[in-house]
Amino acid sequence: MVIQSNMSPKAIVGVWRETEIILNQHKVPLIDLALRELVENELLPSLLQHLNEVVGSSSETCIEGG
Repeated sequence: MVIQSNMSPKAIVGVWRETEIILNQHKVPLIDLALRELVENELLPSLLQHLNEVVGSSSETCIEGG
């Protein structure tokens, strides 16, 4: 699974605890709103890339549907 902008920080940390430190560094609250609602558009791609690098997930490692 790839971490995406429609996922909430709370759900992300619930699955991948190691992402909490990154979200805290970016001052993203661990709540149920989607990342795209909490992070500025110009910062979102780099944050998503960083989160996915930490959990070892990419579009190459992701299978369709999950």
